[in-house]
Amino acid sequence: MLKKIFLLMLALLLTAGCGSEVAPPPPEDSPPFAILTDQTERQVIFKQKPERLAVTSAGFLEPLHAFDANIVGRPESRTQMPDWAVDIASVGQVYQIDVEQLIACRPDLVIINKGMNEKLLGVLDENNIAALVLDMKTYGAFKRVLRIFAILTDNEPKGEELISDMDHRIDAVIEKMPKEKRRVAIIHSTAQGLSVQLEGSIAGDIVKKFGWTNVADGMTPLESNPDAAPYSMETLAEQNPEIIFVTSMGPLDEIRADMEAMIAGNAAWQTIEAAREGRIYYLPQDLFLLSPGLQYPEAFEMIARLIYPTAFSTEGAQ
Repeated sequence: MLKKIFLLMLALLLTAGCGSEVAPPPPEDSPPFAILTDQTERQVIFKQKPERLAVTSAGFLEPLHAFDANIVGRPESRTQMPDWAVDIASVGQVYQIDVEQLIACRPDLVIINKGMNEKLLGVLDENNIAALVLDMKTYGAFKRVLRIFAILTDNEPKGEELISDMDHRIDAVIEKMPKEKRRVAIIHSTAQGLSVQLEGSIAGDIVKKFGWTNVADGMTPLESNPDAAPYSMETLAEQNPEIIFVTSMGPLDEIRADMEAMIAGNAAWQTIEAAREGRIYYLPQDLFLLSPGLQYPEAFEMIARLIYPTAFSTEGAQ
């Protein structure tokens, strides 16, 4: 109780940069504005339209902006911060959200990134602040998020318009591609070693929608990441994919140089078709490790272009 009172008092003192207008509560007997189920199956009742939104992941900014949402708090980000969001009040780093500053922004809804910030749910509940836990990793999950944002902003036609446009662009990409099966591996490279991405990852989801085979399908995922599995050179050689995609945090040129040095220093790589035939491709982190959001069609097209460049070389290609 003392913690709740302290945070509420602090919110009144730290509203600078967060705005101060708060909508009056609706009459007690009025029907709810919306009842939503988030991506952890929590049901959240909104008595009125939320007017002040805060997010714990910068990836939510552009989708909310598409609905003209009033965003009063956002985390720091070096890769996903649009120019228009720079002056919105900061609530700290993605993995270290500043609870005091978050409360100080006086949001009536906080959008929480699934798998990162669920620990905030308790203190938000103590302060009567609604929260939705959402995930945008796969394309299907992102479309669900858009529909939730459309309901929250009372603009469902806009949500369906955005989804229809993305579906059309992605269908156009798939239509241009040769109808053939490909066997691929999606490797994630870190300083600790290699892992392989499963169908719940961004690239894994795209590969599945292309009708290709992810050689990692069925592998036991990591305890720390249900969308990846441990990998070894022995497993890679045994699965022998014809195409390898590589994801990693950091500049693509550095990632490519590190991988090429590793391949050159290990003769076992030459037993793998993708390496022997020069079919190793590098995917940027902003589209394949961080949710591409409204740029999902660009992520689909990037992979398609890497494998079938001539299919996308005609005038007017998307």
